[in-house]
Amino acid sequence: MMMFSEHDKGKGMNMIKKALLIVAVLALVAAACGGDDESVSAASCEAGQVDGNLNFYNWSEYIDPELIEAFEAEYGVDVVESFYESNEAMLAQIQSGVSYDLIVPSDYMVNIMITEGLLVELNKDAIPNFVNMDPEFTSLPYDDGAKYSAAYQYGTTGLGVNTALVGDDFPVSWALLFDPELTKDFPGGVSVLNDPRETIGAALMYLGYSLNDTNMDHLNEAIAVIQAAKANIATFDSDQYDEALSTGLVSVAHGYSGNMIVSIGEADNPDDFVYVLPEEGATLWIDNMAIPTNAVSVCTAHTFIDYLLDAENGATLTNWNYYGSPNAAAVPMIEEEVIDFYADTASAKTEVIQDQGDYEINYTDAFAESKS
Repeated sequence: MMMFSEHDKGKGMNMIKKALLIVAVLALVAAACGGDDESVSAASCEAGQVDGNLNFYNWSEYIDPELIEAFEAEYGVDVVESFYESNEAMLAQIQSGVSYDLIVPSDYMVNIMITEGLLVELNKDAIPNFVNMDPEFTSLPYDDGAKYSAAYQYGTTGLGVNTALVGDDFPVSWALLFDPELTKDFPGGVSVLNDPRETIGAALMYLGYSLNDTNMDHLNEAIAVIQAAKANIATFDSDQYDEALSTGLVSVAHGYSGNMIVSIGEADNPDDFVYVLPEEGATLWIDNMAIPTNAVSVCTAHTFIDYLLDAENGATLTNWNYYGSPNAAAVPMIEEEVIDFYADTASAKTEVIQDQGDYEINYTDAFAESKS
């Protein structure tokens, strides 16, 4: 069982060793990682070059606004931010031809986008700070050699629990979302991520299956589980779930580790909250910076990646959003409490979402049916 609160964050350990353990988990995943033989040529950009404003498509609450302001001031460009709730929502935008200069897809989605020819091969000469990356994060199965992506942050997907509403004696299980006999007594109900792979995956794990299961009978069971739980699901939300939890609007929230811990720490009564990884298993993920093939300001995108891979900026990013950093040079400047929080992650029961090829559409369809 893994359980974290603002005042009980596990044993400290060296972040690099922890990162190695986390990547060891990834190495056990039999992911299909092949891409097309042909790829978009690397941009002919120079280090520090900008070629226009940056159209940045990212997850919400995922970067310190002061980092963006400092980049704008240093390079004389504007950063225009847009936000998405799931990898699938982002992919649909890119596939439809909407142009963004920089995106932050998760591990499995990087592989999908490489296969579909949607990502620019990075020009490492324009990203000199790439050398700051922990080498274990540059040889990942979804993008071996980090040709198309640069790791941004990593974390887990679990559950935030308001113990003042739920009590201290609760199962550390996905039952906190999906058992209607349990959740019917939760004031405000529960919040579930508006994300096909995360939420369908959680239901599959609750049933004892892998979140990467490709058995249609099992998928139909997952649909039934979510539909049976809907009466007590207050919202499907990937943006404000942490605030809904910390302000008492819901009793339990499904969400991402960093957002949860920041929100719990800022709550009026942080001791009333814990973040747990369910015993059936949880998602371990790595988000990445990548440039779509229809990007306009390709050089600015390279420069922004380089800017975030600076050691000091990398530490600032992690100290702000409370996610794990793949930036080895940033480690000495990362707050000890952040390191401590992720110390036990590698030993938890976790899975990495894999690209399941043609079967992916079934997860999306199942999620839509679950919510209908």
